[in-house]
Amino acid sequence: MLGVFNIFSKRQKKLDNDTVDVYEYESIPSNLKVQAIHIFREVIDTEHYSKDNIYLEIHKVLCKEYGVFTLKEYAQNNEEAIFDFLLKTNDYQKALDIIELFYRYFYLVLKEKYKHHDTHSRMINDAIIELNERFKENAIGYSFESGEAIKIDSKFIHSEVVKPTLKILNNSLYKGANEEFLKAHEHYRHKRYKECLNECLKSFESTMKTICDKHNWTYNQNDTSKKLIKICFDNNLIPTYLQTQFSSLQQLFESGVPTIRNKNSGHGQGVQPIQVTAEITSYMLHLTATNLLFLAEHEQQLT
Repeated sequence: MLGVFNIFSKRQKKLDNDTVDVYEYESIPSNLKVQAIHIFREVIDTEHYSKDNIYLEIHKVLCKEYGVFTLKEYAQNNEEAIFDFLLKTNDYQKALDIIELFYRYFYLVLKEKYKHHDTHSRMINDAIIELNERFKENAIGYSFESGEAIKIDSKFIHSEVVKPTLKILNNSLYKGANEEFLKAHEHYRHKRYKECLNECLKSFESTMKTICDKHNWTYNQNDTSKKLIKICFDNNLIPTYLQTQFSSLQQLFESGVPTIRNKNSGHGQGVQPIQVTAEITSYMLHLTATNLLFLAEHEQQLT
């Protein structure tokens, strides 16, 4: 029986090789919504005793967020109300909200609930993997990672930089930096670009403070990123031979994330409001991810 489904896995492998690095961000096609609903139902239908409560809680959260009492008048149940709304809405943000909310429930609640049950745990992981694959094959530029919907600007950068950064930050040691980095992505997805820049710098500074705390390197809580960078370099977080080889490495850090943030959102705007573009914000996010990954990987080597 399982052999019947092999065509899909083979097709997906081909898709992984052939998918172009171009994404759509402001449209969730109807077939993708239907595919997502199938994925959600396959998992939630196994929650026999709490199935109705899951839909009830998700419906309540969405109604409160959108300022309504119900997502559908005269719906037979909460499941119908949610999925009918998802299928009919033309607002891609709301469609993405609903899909992300179900994903967050899988990632934050069910994964924890079944972490000692191999069959259920594997089913939930497979559902999350399939959800990401469906978004990829429909060329919709979002990926579900670490409990958030992350906007993908480049498939290569996302796979080589963003995902490894999220993986290395998904550690109690970097809890603060991880939360701030995820907030930056959330702001970016909702086009809150100045807020995104602020969270990028916070995450950058939190990572360095975490490393300093772990190794008992003295610093002040109010130290700027420039001072924190110097402390990390003075304590050989970056090997001396690398500092010598890349004489401008410290300058690169100092003039990267902090400078972009300070020039675009860190100070008063003055007479002319500062316009923060999507392009500079995207660059900032990826630069932040690269810096966080670089620092954390060298901290591991130092340890």
